[in-house]
Amino acid sequence: METFFQQVINGLVLGSMYALVALGYTMVYGIINLINFAHGEILMIGALTAWTVVTYMSDSGMPGWLLMAVGLACAIVVCCVVNFSVEKIAYRPLRNAPRLAPLITAMGMSLLLQTLAMVIWKPNPKPFPALLPQDPIFLMGSVDTQQSVVISMTQIMILATSCILLAGLMFLVNKTKLGRAMRATAENPRVASLMGVKPDFVISATFVIGAALAAVAGLMWAANYGTAQHSMGFMPGLKAFTAAVLGGIGNLAGAMVGGVVLGLIEAIGAGYLGQLTGGVLGSHYADIFAFVALILVLTLRPSGLLGERVADRA
Repeated sequence: METFFQQVINGLVLGSMYALVALGYTMVYGIINLINFAHGEILMIGALTAWTVVTYMSDSGMPGWLLMAVGLACAIVVCCVVNFSVEKIAYRPLRNAPRLAPLITAMGMSLLLQTLAMVIWKPNPKPFPALLPQDPIFLMGSVDTQQSVVISMTQIMILATSCILLAGLMFLVNKTKLGRAMRATAENPRVASLMGVKPDFVISATFVIGAALAAVAGLMWAANYGTAQHSMGFMPGLKAFTAAVLGGIGNLAGAMVGGVVLGLIEAIGAGYLGQLTGGVLGSHYADIFAFVALILVLTLRPSGLLGERVADRA
């Protein structure tokens, strides 16, 4: 059972990163009904920007946690600027176009950002330095036992940061003036503009907030797996979109639940079931578990686990 608990911890860590990226998909879709397939590349840009800053300042003598904070701050700024520019240049002119045009544009932006990142940072994987203590913290068992449950400081950082950001986002959306403007724009942008809301500003702010969350997830991903490269954003972005659909796209709480559920399914399916089947269903089938779960949920409940709260626009 301890092995199962270890997979649960790994799944929670993975799911929290999925949830942060899924929120970006959900907010954008909830307001302008656009699936921003370039969002996974924002995660990648955040990870590579943080890697650049951390590598450049590695000889500064700064403690690891401060170096990580500086790298995260720079990654957030760069990702926010990139996502703001993508929205203004690529998506805003197509806001009233048929839905297929923005969708194709989003796919094109994904390929463009990935190619630009390959040119800037080169295609070879970059080892991300370990900035936090690497000594495992034993939750169950000890170093002398094979069946033990451990967690690292990096994983604790990921879980704590994700909880704080998720709670902060819910407060922003439900309790602040910007949040009310976002909900009004999602309900009906034309009526919201008559009430003094500026839809263009709200949409740009949504892209910036989503970019900041993706930047944090990018740093978490690189720190947890110890590597960063130009193609790293595609699969986490696809999984995060799957998590958003799983929870009910357009629903912030659904994106959070979908991310955690997807992470648990992937970790337990690939790890615990792999051991039970003697490696027949191992880590190579992690993607299968995630997408099979999505198919089952959409078959039984097409609106997702928590339904959809996006109203039809007049």
